[in-house]
Amino acid sequence: MWRYLRGVCLAGLLVWGMACQAQAQKALTWDEVKTRFEANNPTLRAGQIGIDESKAEEVSAFLRPNPQVSVGVDQVGNTSSGSAFSAATLIATASYLHERQHKRELRRESAEKATGIAVSSQADLERNLIFNLRSAFVGTLQAKAVLRVATDNLDYWDKVLQISRDRFDAGDIAQIDLDRLELQRVQFESDLQTAEVNLRTTKIQLLMLLNDRTPVDQFDVLGLYEYSDQLVPLDQFHQIALDNRPDLKAALQSVDKAKTDHQLAVANGSTDPTINVDAGFPTISQAYLSYQPALREYVGLGFSIPLRVFDRNQGEKLRTQLDIDRNQKLMDATQAQVFSDVDSAYAMVNSNLILLRPYKTKYLDQAVRVRETVRFSYEHGGLALLDFLNAENDYRSVQLNYVNLVGAYLMAAGQLNLAVGKEVIQ
Repeated sequence: MWRYLRGVCLAGLLVWGMACQAQAQKALTWDEVKTRFEANNPTLRAGQIGIDESKAEEVSAFLRPNPQVSVGVDQVGNTSSGSAFSAATLIATASYLHERQHKRELRRESAEKATGIAVSSQADLERNLIFNLRSAFVGTLQAKAVLRVATDNLDYWDKVLQISRDRFDAGDIAQIDLDRLELQRVQFESDLQTAEVNLRTTKIQLLMLLNDRTPVDQFDVLGLYEYSDQLVPLDQFHQIALDNRPDLKAALQSVDKAKTDHQLAVANGSTDPTINVDAGFPTISQAYLSYQPALREYVGLGFSIPLRVFDRNQGEKLRTQLDIDRNQKLMDATQAQVFSDVDSAYAMVNSNLILLRPYKTKYLDQAVRVRETVRFSYEHGGLALLDFLNAENDYRSVQLNYVNLVGAYLMAAGQLNLAVGKEVIQ
């Protein structure tokens, strides 16, 4: 009996310890979230397999043509006496197509450049997915900040209500004033509930990108929810984008590959000879006498060349030449898009900074000062209840606006990182 109870107690302690460990799971920083994402995101891993497939095509592109071997029996029945195979001759033929003008080398070069494009496309895919990940990460930090503001507002209002109830009991305020103060609590409760739902939603989105099955309540992230007042000139971002954008690099590589494909099309329009070697072996000695002079074992050598009279690969030559121009135009369009992306993202970051600076230096402190001053005046009969409610709503709006502006700045910073292809703003 005692052993049974001890086993139950040990099992209970083990379960309780595991639960405490799960609840105390370490909050992830941005670098840790990014590392998990790169290791586990299925879309990113599928793209990496695509690169491996492209590398496998390089092997196929450089393969030599297979030689051809054929064996046959000739002169069957070509005899006036004996069996049908009396004069039969065994003939073996081997042929090989010799590719000229570096066709194999050009095919391999084209395949290698296709792999380079695949690598750049994978980097561009990662760039966009990292932006989605960063947006979800910032969204989680923003939801946590909004939740803190909502919790602080509710706690503050509960203290105001407690003081107001004491004043009501003392006959200092009327029932209608107390009722209006208690009704105001509904707004703060609503803010708190909305913030909790938004936090769970952003965590779910982040877990989806990480391909993580951790329960939402046990998952958390940690990061600095603040803005940087420093912003380098726009021209520097333009240059960073030109040096780092993988889609622009892929466009440049596509132009280069198109030129190689045109060289390959020209080479494919050339003539490739086929070299033939054949040997004959009369099957029996009587076969020697069937020919005048008598036939013995023999070896022959020859080659064949197709006459490229009509088909000189003209269509493919023209198509690949046009493809060079097409890819050049696409590269120009991509470059224009890069500058447009950088300019738009830079304008968004700068606009948010313009709005945030006065909040940091002026509005936040003003909102606190106005609320506390109006509250003191209201509690001492200097102002009406409506003035206090308005001051509280103004404080709430300023706090939420600041938190949301910081989130908008961080989102815009992520958009600028996406535009330049590199994390220039943390």
